[in-house]
This record gives sequence, C-alpha cells and structure tokens, in this order.
Amino acid sequence: MNDVARKAITQSETQKPETRKPETRKIVVDEIFPHAPETIWKTLTDDTLMGRWIMEPKGFAPVVGNRFTYQTTPAGAWDGTIHCEVLRVVPNELFSYAWKGGDAGNVGYGAPLDTVVTFTLTKVAGGTRLHLVHEGFVLPRNDSAYEKMSNGWQKVIHNVGTLAGEMD
Repeated sequence: MNDVARKAITQSETQKPETRKPETRKIVVDEIFPHAPETIWKTLTDDTLMGRWIMEPKGFAPVVGNRFTYQTTPAGAWDGTIHCEVLRVVPNELFSYAWKGGDAGNVGYGAPLDTVVTFTLTKVAGGTRLHLVHEGFVLPRNDSAYEKMSNGWQKVIHNVGTLAGEMD
C-alpha cells in the first residue's frame, strides 16, 4: 500500500461520522390589526394584559434577561411550569423570549421543549401587522406541543386583537 492510500484510509477512519441536526418546525401567525403599534405593544408586554390573552406570567418584565414563568397543565413528571427568559426588546417593534418546559421522562405532551417566541410589529396603513414566530420544535419529540400550540397561537393572536380593541 502506498503512502497516499494509507493516508486516505487513516483520514477516513479518524473522521467523525456526520452529525445531523434534528428536524425542527416553527409556528408562524401573521395578522393585521386596526390598532397602533403602541397599543399592540402594550397588550403584548403588560403582565396584567398578558394574563388576559395567553396566561398570567409570574415575575414578568419586558427587560432583556428577565426570567419569568407561565403555569399550564402538568403531565407525567412535568409540573406544567414554562420557563421563559426575555431575549430581545425593541419597544413597539420586537419582543422575543425563550419558552422552555417539559421533562425528559415524558413522551408526547410534557416532553422537553426548548423554543423561542418572537413577536414583530410593523406599522401598516390603517394599523399594525403582528408577525409571530414560535420556533425550535424538535420532531418527533415535540409533535404534540407543535400541534397543540399551532392551534393555540391562532386563538391567542385573535385574543391580542380583541384586547387591543378594548384599549382604543
């Protein structure tokens, strides 16, 4: 065996096998509301108002690095606590936070979830476009959460618009 062939064999034997990233999904909801960005922003970032359109947050403040929680229905080894951390805040334009929960012992509802929710507000003629992206659902582990939240976010965004209408 010549040196070139020996070198090729040695390299192929020592190379790490390709690591594939797991398949992920995201939920996207896009809605235009007849309200100013400031009204939608207040609805999204006021803890009392948040409790009316999604769930009551505990310890929330729209400040980067702030950690807060939501409480939902427990399942198996998971206590139902959703751990969040504010990642980005651009008043009246962008609000993003980590959304983590679940337990490694659970399959389906309550399986480990490590995602990010981002709201982007854009002023448009006659109102505000609210663009929501909830990303990072790892398949198949998060199939249950993805399906449930896909429907849930549609309702939640509708609730944001209804609540904003009450504030005008």
